[in-house]
Amino acid sequence: MIENLAAYHFAAIDDPDAVAIWLRDLAEAGDLRGTVLVAPEGLNLFLAGTVEAIDALIDAVRGDARFSTLQVKRSRSASVPFARLKVKVKPEIISFRKPEAMPLDAPARAPDVAPETLARWIAQGHDDAGKRLVLLDTRNREEFGFGTFSDALTLPIDNFTELPDALAPHRDALRDATVVSFCTGGIRCEKAALWMQADGMDNVLQLDGGILGYFERVGGFGYDGRCFVFDARVALDPQLRPLHDGAPA
Repeated sequence: MIENLAAYHFAAIDDPDAVAIWLRDLAEAGDLRGTVLVAPEGLNLFLAGTVEAIDALIDAVRGDARFSTLQVKRSRSASVPFARLKVKVKPEIISFRKPEAMPLDAPARAPDVAPETLARWIAQGHDDAGKRLVLLDTRNREEFGFGTFSDALTLPIDNFTELPDALAPHRDALRDATVVSFCTGGIRCEKAALWMQADGMDNVLQLDGGILGYFERVGGFGYDGRCFVFDARVALDPQLRPLHDGAPA
């Protein structure tokens, strides 16, 4: 059985090229395949291999004080869903091009809501203060085509950088709601929440751990369909089972 890792962490990296080489060496030592992204703002990992190799890499990464609180989501598959190992250095681990949405420059992390709390709010139809709940999908149309939260606000975007313009027509209608932004694993909804707060929306939270974290801790309550992932599995159901479970072509 193959262990699949999705993990990210925002941290100041003054030497992204050196960190990329270090992570490549760790991944190659464990014969891991997947994608490693490193940027001055942090790192993002999508890797697959044996449980032992994944454990060893997580321990090594968390052993660096900069990444000690690395957020991790894990799932299983019968085959490795990546053809090879790719390691890239980029300006951002997820491109948004909004300086006010840079987590390292923000005075604090955007407020979040735990999956268990969100499930309770969905069940009762409002937050604990009685405000109506709006779930904002920050992913693109290909992704939410595989599934999203029931009645979520989805935007007709193909790239994350298009989100601000696509959200503009909805701003007034969201003023009296508690808005919870969500994405696959947490990066985009964290950046989106920071940008929305900086742009005057003080009623926005992010879903801690994204959809995959919600599936791990809650299951599929309130969610319709699967969660798109960026590998040969294509999408995972709320039990984290892949839509396709074969080696990439």
